[in-house]
Parts: sequence; C-alpha cells; structure tokens
Amino acid sequence: MLEVMNPPTTTADHVDPDLTAADVAWDLQPLLAGAETPLELVVQAEELAEELRRHRGSLGSMEPNELAQFFASLARLHDTLGRAQALTSLEFSVDTADPARGAAMQSVNERASALGATLVFVEIEWAAVPDDRAAQLLAHDSVAPYRHHLERLRRTRPHLLGEAEESVLAETHVAAAAAWVRLFEEQTSAIEVQLDDAPAPVSLMSALSRLSHPDPDHRRLAARAVTDSLAPGLRTRAFIYNTLLLDKAIDDRLRHYPTWLSSRNLANEASDASVDALVAAVVARYDLPQRWYRAKAQALGLDRLGDMDRMASVATSERQVGWAEGTRIVRDAYGSFSPELADIVGRFIDEGWIDAPVRPGKRGGAFCSYTVPSHHPYLFLNWTSTTRDVATLAHELGHGVHGYLARHQGVFHQSTPLTLAETASVFGETVTTHRLLESLDDPAERFALLAATCEDSIATVFRQVAMNRFEHRCHTERREVGEISVERFGELWADTQTEMLGDAVEVTDDYRSWWSYIPHFIAVPGYVYAYAYGQLLALSVYARYQSEGDVFVPAYLELLKAGGSKSPEELASIVGCDLTDPGFWDGGLAIVETQIDDAIAAGVEAGRLPRS
Repeated sequence: MLEVMNPPTTTADHVDPDLTAADVAWDLQPLLAGAETPLELVVQAEELAEELRRHRGSLGSMEPNELAQFFASLARLHDTLGRAQALTSLEFSVDTADPARGAAMQSVNERASALGATLVFVEIEWAAVPDDRAAQLLAHDSVAPYRHHLERLRRTRPHLLGEAEESVLAETHVAAAAAWVRLFEEQTSAIEVQLDDAPAPVSLMSALSRLSHPDPDHRRLAARAVTDSLAPGLRTRAFIYNTLLLDKAIDDRLRHYPTWLSSRNLANEASDASVDALVAAVVARYDLPQRWYRAKAQALGLDRLGDMDRMASVATSERQVGWAEGTRIVRDAYGSFSPELADIVGRFIDEGWIDAPVRPGKRGGAFCSYTVPSHHPYLFLNWTSTTRDVATLAHELGHGVHGYLARHQGVFHQSTPLTLAETASVFGETVTTHRLLESLDDPAERFALLAATCEDSIATVFRQVAMNRFEHRCHTERREVGEISVERFGELWADTQTEMLGDAVEVTDDYRSWWSYIPHFIAVPGYVYAYAYGQLLALSVYARYQSEGDVFVPAYLELLKAGGSKSPEELASIVGCDLTDPGFWDGGLAIVETQIDDAIAAGVEAGRLPRS
C-alpha cells in the first residue's frame, strides 16, 4: 500500500517535485501578529516585563484575583516573546548556513535572556510563600488556570539558588550552553556525504535514509560514507559534548540534584525511582530486539546483521512515496479514527504549516514546534520519499494535533511533560499503520509493514533506553574521571549498543562515531528515555482503543485537550491507564513482544522465514 501506483519519472535532468516535496514550505509570517519584525515583538514583551517588575516583592501578599491577573500578564509576555523566538528559530532551522538568520535568532535570544533575568523574582518569591498561604491561593477558582504550573514551581524549591545567582545564570545562558548547542546544530547541518552513485554530496539525513535499501552492498557503502563524513568534525563535536557534560555537572552540583537525571525527571514530573523502574524493565527484555534481529537476518539471507543492516527494509524492492500519496495515506488514517483530528491534519497539510524538503543547510531530523497558544504549531520534516517518511509524517502530526487541541490551556499548560509528549505521536503513527494493514492482502506486503511496525517499537523503546545508558555513562564518567576522549566516547557507545543487540548484530568499528550527530544528547540531556515511556504508554492507549472501539475516542480527545494541565498520572487515567501500577511497563513490553510475534508469523506466511 505504501507505494506510488504510477511513480513519477525521475531523470538526471528532472526530479519530480512530488517525490521531494519541493513546494511544501511553511508560512511563518503570521507569527509576527502585525509586528514588522521579531525585535518589535521583543520590545512589546519588554514593556510587559516592566509592568510586571512593579510587583516585585509583593507576590506573597497578593490576593487570589491579583495573583491570577499577574500570571495572566506573564502569560501574555511569554506568548509575545515566544512568537519572536519561534519565528527566528524556525527560520534558522531551514537554513543554518545563513549568517543573517543565525544573527536574528541570536539577537532575539540574547534579549530574551536579559528579560528573563529580570523576572527570576517570580519563581523565587512564589517558592518562598508559606505552604499554608500557598494552599489557600491555589484553592481559589480564579487561580485554576495556573494551578498545576504553580504547583510544579513549588516542587523546585530545594534546587533554587538566590535571586542574584538565578539572574546571572538566566542572562548568561545564551552565551553558555545555548551557544554550544547552536554550534553543534550548525556543524551537523553542514555535514555532507559523498555517495558512490551520487553526482554530488547529499545531506546526512539523505544518506542515512539509504540504510533502508534492500541491497546489502548499497547499505554498506552508504554506512561507510556516513562514517567518513562524520570524521572531520568529530573532535570538535566531542569537545562540545564534553563542555556541556561539565556545564550540567556544575549546575546539578550547585542545585543539589542527586543524579545527572534528577532535574530532567523533576521537569517530567516523574520520580527517579519510577524512571529507574522503566529503564530496568526495558533492559530486562533486551532479548526481544535480539530475537527480532536474528529473524530479520534470516529474512534478508544473512548469517548475522551488521549495524548498517538494522533498518534495512524486508520488502523485496525499494519503493518511493510522493508527497501527495503520503499525505493521502495519513489523512485517511486519521479520518478513520476521528473526523475532528482529520480536519486538523488537513489544515497542517493545506495551510502552510509544514516545511518538508531536504535543502542545503537545513538541520536534520523532524520535529513539531508548538510555537505559542495564540498561534498554531508547525511541522519540520526532511522528506526523502521513503515509506519511513510516511510514518514520520503521521508521528509528527500526532504532536501537531496534540499541541493544536491543547492551545486553550494557555502558555503554562499547553505542553505536557516529555514523558507524555510522545503519546499522541505514537498513537497517530500506530493508527496509520493499522489502517494500512487492514488494506493489505499480499503476504509480502503485510510482512514488510509488520516488520516496520515492530522495528519502530524496538527503535523507540530499546534503542532509546540503550542511548539513555550511553548518556548515563558519559555523564557519570565526566563527573568521576574527567574529560572524555573521542575514543572513549566510541567505546561507551559501542558497549551500550552491544548490550542491547547482543550477538544478534555486529557493532562495527565504523559505527563508533555515530553518537556524534544525535542532537538530543546535546540540546536536551536525559530526554531519550521519554521516547520509551511515551511508546509503551501509547501502545497501551491504543490497546484500549482496540478493545473499546469508537466509545474510546472522546476520552482520547479529552486527553489531548488537557495538555499539561494535570500530572502524568491524572492525564493517563483519563484513558484508563494506571502509571502507578508497578507492572504497567511490563504490560507495554508484552505488546511489543506481540508485535514481534506478528511480524515473524507474517514472515513465515510470506515464505521469508522458516516454520519453527
């Protein structure tokens, strides 16, 4: 089904624009909201900040209505400033080589940091309010729109510094960690890969997409070319990571966080113990990916997979998917679940809310930017006309509809903690996959789709936890031993990957540098376990949908519309999931095991795997 029935012609002189999504570019100008430039929005935010600073020293003595009005004004400030930051960062993301875009983003971020430094009194003063008085304020109806946010802020009290220190850190952030993150993005976005069959170098993302090619020689040549392209800037990227590891170690020490991951867990509203339980449950089932990769080697006719073979398609031929076909598939899938969601998906596709083509200087990967509640989200893609891109589109649109439906929660509650941030995206991707599966009769096509489905779960659950283990060792060793060499980074990467893959996949020496293009390690330390959390939760949510049918849809929409206005446990309970159950993760892992069972059974039916 993931096939262009009449593939557009592609020649050396002409590449069909539908295959490259050449005309799919977003329109960011509405973010200006009538302003001439992003800096004009910053000036408006600075004026709002000046008004708010007049209340410095009085938060603890405010009546509930006054406190609500104060945070309503603070929300307007964040919304106004957020428009400028979203506009400049999104413009930079599609052309990181343009110095004017980089300068514009930097200018806005510097002004935003300076502004933020003058408002740190808000968190400091709120944290200082006595518990009894805070409880009275939080119980008042007028404070309800900000209640969960204010409760979250009070949990950070043990880790706050003094107002002077917090002001300095806020203002210097843009010249410290944020600057290193920008340098990393510029470096990785500029990486070009020379493939043997390409007349000119291609982007790193385009080269990585070749790893799904059915020809093993093609995959090996692409993997070697990727390794060669990563080599020139490897030591610089290692230095960037070392610096950010040290920066976080200092920040954690000053704020008295017990582990390198504790600050991320607090932001995710998850205890250290609960995250440890998730990681332990996943590591204990490393046998699942190993079982699949052994079966996949048989399907591909290999004695053993190499690291470059993990993402190889088991389809008998490589298929290209144009933008029109890919968006039709995803629209249909979302429509089969909810017309309301399908309408929102249609707006993303039809109204300039997506930037899709691969371009020189464009950063890699895919993401959804919520922007601000008074606007709409945008999707960022790198479309290479593979079946994988269709799943990525469905995934990112899940984020998009989640952010769109939660806009009414306001700037403090639109976004969920990272642990629930993947729920809607994985759910949307799963709906798309199951919709496609219903339409397939050919055993080979069913095998290819089911294989891709279980591999998505393996990548999102097991690979992300293996990357969490890599991060854990990097942060721990940087604190206990000191600066980490390029070679040692490679050893830690290979070791943690091998623990997951066992003897089912050969981790080659060439693969040891591949940690160095992954942005999550750099920009959001500790992020990656949230993918596993979200995948297992989303699979459990989808299982309830399969069990309950259409009566489940209203509860799911209620979950999306709630945004981050409640705790993760409360949000999950809306759709009948109990995150406090110690066996919850085992239940999600059992669903992954069933996916692997189904894929292997389909492989047997297709004649690609032997009957046991």
